[in-house]
Amino acid sequence: MANLLASDPIFSAFLLPDFDSARFSSAALSSGSAASRIEKLQEGLRLLDNQLRHEVLSRHEDLLNQLSSIRAADSALSSLRSSVSSLQSSLQRVRSELSDPHRVIAAKTVQLSNLHSTTELLQSTIRFLRLSKKLRDLMDSTPDHEKLDLSKAAQFHFEILSLHNEYHLSGIDVVDAELKWVTEIGQKLRSEGMRVLEKGLEDLNQADVGAGLQVFYNMGELRGTVDGLVSKYKGLGVKSINTSLDMKAVSAGGGYGPGGVQRSGTPQLGGSAKAKEALWQRMSSCMDQLHSIVVAIWHLQRVLSKKRDPFTHVLLLEEVMQDDDPMLTVRIWEALVKSFASQMKSTFTASSFVKETFTTGYPKLLSMIENLLERISRDTDVKGVPPALTSEAKDQMISAIEPFQTAFLALCLSRLSDLVNSVFPMSSRGSIPSKEHISRIISRIQEEIESVQLDARLTLLVLHEINKALLLLSERAEYQISAGPEARQVTGPATPAQLKNFALCQHLQEVHARVSSLVAGLPTIASDVLSPALGTIYGVAGDSVTSLFQAMLDRLEASILKIHDQSFGTSGMDNNNNHASPYMEELQKSIVHFRSEFLSRLLPPSSSSSSSSTPSCSTETICTRLVRGVASRVLTFFIRHASLVRPLSESGKLRMARDMAELELAVGQNLFPVEQLGGPYRSLRAFRPVIFLETSQLEASPLLQDLPPSVVLHHLFSRAPDELQSPMQRNRLSPLQYSLWMDSQGEDQIWRGIKAALDDYAAKVGARGDKEFCPVYPLMLKLGSSISGNQS
Repeated sequence: MANLLASDPIFSAFLLPDFDSARFSSAALSSGSAASRIEKLQEGLRLLDNQLRHEVLSRHEDLLNQLSSIRAADSALSSLRSSVSSLQSSLQRVRSELSDPHRVIAAKTVQLSNLHSTTELLQSTIRFLRLSKKLRDLMDSTPDHEKLDLSKAAQFHFEILSLHNEYHLSGIDVVDAELKWVTEIGQKLRSEGMRVLEKGLEDLNQADVGAGLQVFYNMGELRGTVDGLVSKYKGLGVKSINTSLDMKAVSAGGGYGPGGVQRSGTPQLGGSAKAKEALWQRMSSCMDQLHSIVVAIWHLQRVLSKKRDPFTHVLLLEEVMQDDDPMLTVRIWEALVKSFASQMKSTFTASSFVKETFTTGYPKLLSMIENLLERISRDTDVKGVPPALTSEAKDQMISAIEPFQTAFLALCLSRLSDLVNSVFPMSSRGSIPSKEHISRIISRIQEEIESVQLDARLTLLVLHEINKALLLLSERAEYQISAGPEARQVTGPATPAQLKNFALCQHLQEVHARVSSLVAGLPTIASDVLSPALGTIYGVAGDSVTSLFQAMLDRLEASILKIHDQSFGTSGMDNNNNHASPYMEELQKSIVHFRSEFLSRLLPPSSSSSSSSTPSCSTETICTRLVRGVASRVLTFFIRHASLVRPLSESGKLRMARDMAELELAVGQNLFPVEQLGGPYRSLRAFRPVIFLETSQLEASPLLQDLPPSVVLHHLFSRAPDELQSPMQRNRLSPLQYSLWMDSQGEDQIWRGIKAALDDYAAKVGARGDKEFCPVYPLMLKLGSSISGNQS
């Protein structure tokens, strides 16, 4: 039946949960088949009646059983209603019996509570009055406030106010009347406690500071009081900084009337000197004020970190600061540095007068700052207590005046550079500065160093600027150096180009020597700063005459090479011992010419007017070093080629000895004191007697120690037969070619060339079947083996 209704398109609508009869009727009427629908519905009703009748008949027994159960439940429910009614009656009777006692108990409870509150209030009032009386007695017993036990009075005051606030004693006439007096006493205690505390900070008295802090700790106002003190001192410091750089205040203090400062912060005409003096005085006062502030706060912090409450043993510093809070000195210093840096930056850009004053007087400004930092460090250097300032904190203060430092260094470089540019103008290459010009540059450098020498850090910074100026000087001087044939000629008198180079060399020598002496008394690091510039100046000074010295040396070597054009092997040759060899005469003339035309203009004058014209060597100058090198080279070059002379007869030895004497005299009188030449001079002095020794005496002679082995070996070739060729002969080299080869080789390489010549000789002797060698052969092998042994 249910399936039939569900499948029917009309009856299925009645099974929907949202069935609407009105909507169904409206749809049936609008469809135009209402009669058929009615018939259909009536048929359905008949079917439903039949189905219901069938269901009732099939379940008749069950329905009768359910009906009897309902009747039993109705009977039980009636019995329950009766019991509930009886219970409600009992409850009404109990409620009426308990309500009166409850009202009485509640009233008594309120009465008891009021009695307790009143008792407690009376007790608190009595205690309040007792404490007030103790405070009054304490105040009356010591009319002199300086002898008053402030900490005890503060403790009474704190307990009275705490009692008043905790038990809400306001509104009690006697309490209110007494409270007014207590409040007045509290103000007096604060005032007196602050007086003691500030006096202790001013006098740096730990006892007074501790007593003052104890007053405010007992009053429960320690943190606020300390914060207030820090803020107060911070404000004093900031005010002092602002006042010291206030140009209007400086103008008023300078004593030249109102309106003395223009908008740009520049004093009126005529007031600059007074304004500068007033500005420096204010800065000095500001530094003193900052010192006092920082030391006072450090002293406050020191006492806080040491003092404990005598009853609770609480450290006072823990009451003032939390774990992450900065120390008091850090707070005050950061505020002061921030204000100082801001004010310095502002005045640097806003006041041309302050900028000029502090830039030109930066060493004085820096000295003030460093003196402040040193005083603070000294006055807060107590064992077991952290200092007021760390190195980082000090650097912060120095950094605050960095704009003036930069301007000061730029001004320093500008002064030096302008002076160098005026002495060596780029527009005029041929102009040569005078000694006065060079002295002005050196004096300016000396003034710059002396102005900052009391401060090591600033001295190094200024030296860096001086280094730049010296590099500019060397660059301009190098631009003025003349080159070309005129600067290198050595046969005629000194040319204008050479005279200009001489002047440049001497000027640069003067700068190098004077500046080196200026920094000699400074720390080593100062010399390191100027080392690049001084080295460059030294090099440029040498470059200005190096080509001339090389040309002179080439000329002298060319004269010495002519020794090979002379005959030293002919017996009975010219025995006129009063004259030197032609090559030696030419060498002497060249040396004298060089001395008179060139060296006399370059070398410092002799310290003794009665002595010869030999240059004084008490101080090693650039030119002295070059002359020393030329003199050493001449002696070494002569000995080398004298040892190559072959053959060498007895009369030739005499002639060569005379030439060596003439050479020693010429070099000593015109170039350099030969006794100060060291090895080359000892070699010259040793070679003269060596040439007269017998071959058998040579090996044991101590003279060989002063001669290079190659000189001795080459000289032995002059004692050997023609069959034993020297390396120069063996390789068919000219004396100049062989000398150039020797310049590029060491003693061991020269020995290898000599050994090859000895091996050829031994081969020739062996080819002839001879068993004996010339006397010099084994000696040369022995001397050569010592060279190999030393090299290994």
